[in-house]
Amino acid sequence: MGEPEFLETLGLMIVLSAVLLVVARRFAVPSIVLFILAGLLLGPILGLIDLTAAFGAHHATGVSGAIALMSELGIALLLFLVGLELSLERIKDVGKVAAIAGIGQVLVTAGLGFGLVLAFGFSMVEAAMLATALTFSSTVVVVKLVGQKKDTDSEYGRIAVGVLLIQDVVVIIALTLVAGLGGQAEASGGEMALDVAKAFGGMALMVVGSLIAARFILPKPFDWAARRPEMLLMWSLALCFGYVVIAQSLGLSPEIGAFLAGMSLAQLHCAHDLTRRLQSLMNFFIAIFFVTLGAQMQLSEAGNQVVPALALAAFVMIAKPVLLMVIITRLGYGQETAFKSGLTLAQISEFSFILAAVGMSAGLIGEDILAVIAIVGLTTIVISSYVIIHLDRLYEWVAGTGVLRILRAPAPSDGAVEEKLSDHIIVVGMNTLGRRIVRGLVDRGFDVVAIDTDPVKLRDLPGKTIVGNVGYIQVLEEAEYESAQMIVSALQIEDTNNLLAYYARQADVACAIHGFDVTVMDDLRALDVAYVIESKDVGMAQLIERVRSLEPLR
Repeated sequence: MGEPEFLETLGLMIVLSAVLLVVARRFAVPSIVLFILAGLLLGPILGLIDLTAAFGAHHATGVSGAIALMSELGIALLLFLVGLELSLERIKDVGKVAAIAGIGQVLVTAGLGFGLVLAFGFSMVEAAMLATALTFSSTVVVVKLVGQKKDTDSEYGRIAVGVLLIQDVVVIIALTLVAGLGGQAEASGGEMALDVAKAFGGMALMVVGSLIAARFILPKPFDWAARRPEMLLMWSLALCFGYVVIAQSLGLSPEIGAFLAGMSLAQLHCAHDLTRRLQSLMNFFIAIFFVTLGAQMQLSEAGNQVVPALALAAFVMIAKPVLLMVIITRLGYGQETAFKSGLTLAQISEFSFILAAVGMSAGLIGEDILAVIAIVGLTTIVISSYVIIHLDRLYEWVAGTGVLRILRAPAPSDGAVEEKLSDHIIVVGMNTLGRRIVRGLVDRGFDVVAIDTDPVKLRDLPGKTIVGNVGYIQVLEEAEYESAQMIVSALQIEDTNNLLAYYARQADVACAIHGFDVTVMDDLRALDVAYVIESKDVGMAQLIERVRSLEPLR
C-alpha cells in the first residue's frame, strides 16, 4: 500500500482540515465546506496529493484505495447515526405536517429539478441523479445550527427536523435504486427492472428482519451491554458492520445495511447514549470523505459546469423554501413558522455528495456531475448557514415588506411547543442513594431529571430519565442543566464528580456531590461545591431541606 505515502497523505488531510477549522470558526462556515475546500487545495490546486481514483474505481489500490476505504467507513457511520435517530416513537411525533411537507417537497423538487437539468443538456440518468440530489437538505447543518440557536423545540425547528427524517428515508430508497442499477448501463430494460426489484426485495427483507430484531432479540443483550460503555460501543459497531455484510450479500449498498442497523438500535433505551459515543468517531471518517471528494474534483470540469450549477443552486435556495412555505401554510401553520422552516432547509445535503459518490462507483455518472453537485453544495450550504444564523432578523425584515402576505397564512397559533425544563433538579448516578434522592425529591413536588448509563437502573423511576454518561456535555445539555435549580451527584467516581462540579460552577448552578471518601473533600470544596453529601441518611434529609429553602446553597 505504500504505508509512508498513505500516512503522509492522511496527515496532510487532517492537518489542513484542522487549520481551516480554526481559521474559519469565527465566520461560522460549516465544517463540510471546509473539508471540501481542504481537498481542493491539496488535490487539484496545489497538487500535493493524488486521489483521482478514490471513487469511481471498483478496485482502487494503494493510497487511493486506502483513503476510499476510510471514506466508505465514514459514510457507513453517518448512515448508522441517521438510523439511530429513526425510532418509531419519533416517527409518530413527526406528525402529518412533516410527512406531507417532506414527501411533497421531495416529489415536486425532483420533478422540477429533472426538467431544469434536462434543459441544460444532461442525459436522462444524469438528470435523474442531479434532481434527486437537489431534493435533500443537510441534516448536519440544520441540526447543528438550529441547536446552537436553542430552537430545536420551536415549532419551525420540529417541522424542519421532521422533514429531514422523511428525507432520510428517501435517501435509503434512492441508494437502493442506485444499487439495483449499478453496472447495468448496457443491460436491457427487463434485466434492469429485475435487478431493481431484487434490490428492493432485499431491502424489504432487511427492514422486516431489523424490526423483528429490535423487538425480540436486541433489547435484553444491549440493556446488559449498556452497563459497560466499551462493550456497548463494540457490540453496536459489530451489529453495524454485520448488517453491512448482509446488505452486500443481498446486492445492496453497505450504506443501507448501516442505516438499518442504526434503525434497529434506535428502538432501544441506549440509542441516545450510543449516538453521543459514536459522534467523534463518525466526524473523523466523515472529514476524510469530504476532503477526498474535494481532492478528486477536476477544476476543468467544475469550470465547464459553473452556469448550470449556479442555476441549480438558485433553484434550491428559492424554489425549495417557497414550496415548503406553501405546503406548511396550507396545513394551517402561520407565516413565521412556514418562512423559517422553508429557509432552514434551503440547501442540499451531505447525502447528495454520498449519492453522487455511490453513483460514480456504480458507473452511472461521471466527474462532471460530481462537479455540479459540489458547486451547488458549496454555494447553498454556505449561504443557508448564514441565513439560519440570522433567521430571526431576516424574517422581521421580510415580514415588514408585506411580501409574505401572498402565502395567505392563517393567523399564528400558540402551537404545541414542548415546554422547556426550568428550576428542575438533575440527579446523576442511580445507585441506592441516587434512586432514593430522586424518589424523595419527586414526592416533595420537585421536577427531577435522573441520569445514568444503565437503562435498567432508570426503570420505574418517576420524572424524566436520560440514558447517558455525563462526561459528555451533550448529556447535560439534553437535561438543560443551565436552567436547573441544582445538580446532584450520587456517583462514587471522583473525576466525574469534579467535572460535574466544574460544569455547575460555569453555569452558576448549585451543585451537591456525594463525598464518598474523605480524600475527595478538599477537591470538592476547591471547586465551590454547594453541599457535600457525607451520609446517606443525614445527607438525604439535609439535601431536601436545602433545596426547599430556596436560599443560596453555600
